[in-house]
Amino acid sequence: MLRNSEIHDVVWPRAARQMEIAPVAPRLETLEGKTVAQLWDFLFRGDEVFDLLEQGLKKRYPTVKFVSWKDFGSTHGADERQILADLPETMKSMGIDAVISGMGC
Repeated sequence: MLRNSEIHDVVWPRAARQMEIAPVAPRLETLEGKTVAQLWDFLFRGDEVFDLLEQGLKKRYPTVKFVSWKDFGSTHGADERQILADLPETMKSMGIDAVISGMGC
């Protein structure tokens, strides 16, 4: 026996997709001789994490170069819109081949 016979609409909490899915860039075959940018939102110990990543990657790929998160500014905060808008040109001018983007949760 049904105690509540009301019928309710069911809604999905997520909005309709706003953009088409774009293909991802192809993976690099190696980081040997490449320049890797470090992007960070200045949350959750990224300074420590990037140091460890850099040390480990340099052991595996001795000629890899890094551009520090310190050179980019926070990807989350007062200047984030401008920093993110400038990233493509900034990375092109610095010869960036790959990015490690860290964010705190």
